[in-house]
Amino acid sequence: MPTTRRTETRLRLADMLAALSVTTDLGMGNPPEEAIRSCLIGTSLARRLGLPQADVADVYYTALLMHLGCTATAHEEARYFGGDELASRVPAQRADFGSAREALGTVLATGKGRGLRRPAAVVRAMAAGKAVTSGIFRAVCEVGARLAERLGMGPGVRAGVFQALERWDGKGAPAALAGEQISAASRIAQVSTQVALFAGQGVEVVVDMVRRRSGGWFDPRVAERFVADAAEILAEVEPADAWEAVLEAEPEPRRAIPEERLDDVALAFADFVDLKSPFTLRHSTGVADLAGGAARELGLRRGEVVRVRRAALLHDLGRVAVSAGIWDRPATLTTAQREQVRLHPYHTERILARSGALSPLARVAGMHHERVDGSGYHHGLDGAGLPRAARLLAAADTYRAMTEERPHRPPLPPGDAARELVTEADAGRLDGECVRAVLAAAGEPPPARTSWPAGLSDREVDVLRLLATGSTNREIGRALYISPRTAEHHVQHIYGKIGMSTRAGAALFAMEHDLIPG
Repeated sequence: MPTTRRTETRLRLADMLAALSVTTDLGMGNPPEEAIRSCLIGTSLARRLGLPQADVADVYYTALLMHLGCTATAHEEARYFGGDELASRVPAQRADFGSAREALGTVLATGKGRGLRRPAAVVRAMAAGKAVTSGIFRAVCEVGARLAERLGMGPGVRAGVFQALERWDGKGAPAALAGEQISAASRIAQVSTQVALFAGQGVEVVVDMVRRRSGGWFDPRVAERFVADAAEILAEVEPADAWEAVLEAEPEPRRAIPEERLDDVALAFADFVDLKSPFTLRHSTGVADLAGGAARELGLRRGEVVRVRRAALLHDLGRVAVSAGIWDRPATLTTAQREQVRLHPYHTERILARSGALSPLARVAGMHHERVDGSGYHHGLDGAGLPRAARLLAAADTYRAMTEERPHRPPLPPGDAARELVTEADAGRLDGECVRAVLAAAGEPPPARTSWPAGLSDREVDVLRLLATGSTNREIGRALYISPRTAEHHVQHIYGKIGMSTRAGAALFAMEHDLIPG
């Protein structure tokens, strides 16, 4: 008998890393595709320098992942540098800290837009001192390198990312390496990253910037090569579709992973996001465990369970677009801050939608704050527009968040969180069936409802549900392990309480009061 050979589905790794690079753009306060443009510039430079193909590949991935550690210190940066690390990073990443004037200018720009609170922010930034900034630099580099390793990157890329903040003159971080002690991938990516940041100001400005930093921040040979070909390089990295261009630019052999490894990639993405705040550590993985378990409770097919879990791992990617100063704020958010928070599912959806491998997860992941009654965000969809996977994700995310500490409140004990979740379902905001499945996955029995409409008891509600579906007294008794006569007594009491006298009337009452399981 012929055997059926399983066809392995393989996915482009660069396609997923491009999506991650857009997330790091947002985490640095940059416009989307800034890292993609840096990657195109760096890859072009590496080829013009005559590097072997393997080294060109290291440059390609290093430039794409240069800011992979950007979530590692968002909390500390928001604390020390003006309350908004995204705002402080914009001038900081363009500044040459080998220049006292540029370094001072960055410090003095701290807290811009904070009004009367700005002087205190500047003082706090100046007081942070070298020890704080050195710790931040080291954390960014080591976390970036570790995440690169988890994404399957080789030693050349890991070294390139770890050395992202080193300088040719030895005055960088975290190891104060100098000259060719710094990997070629990092030396080229440092130039390409800065060129991408300044590219919008024109060729002359970019060339002047690279010349001034040659021999200090930049490897002179890399700087010289860029200056010689600046116009050509900048022209070729402004395609109509930068995403397609970066996939086309990937050196051979192009990296692919089996579909099964997508879980590992999604898990690395999840941990990257959850580092944004000390209050969200393991949040995405916790939501994924609950959502996957709930999907199995509902009897979903294996493929659907896998998709729900992956969407849960990726659901908070858009969090990086919002300052840690907002996520970690212990006070009530302002209207403007709430609007920023409400946009994070939108960013998640747009990031995932660009990737061929991840786009099937985009819609559900972006719906994790939607509500069945239409009161959620960012689409404002109601139950008719919400697939079951999105309802599951919303319930899992809500329960997990309730049981986690937040800046403005302590964590709820699991039992209290379970009661709150049921209240949300009773109010029509969360799907009742999905809530029950999430609580089962969490090991929490659904708490007994404290009151029922018309003064019905718990037992009478059980009888009403069976009565509404047409069960006879005998069938009700068999289902509830009571005698048919006891069932009949319950039915008569129910009719008296709800003011109805027929099965159809009882069914209508049950539907009106959301007593029929979803």
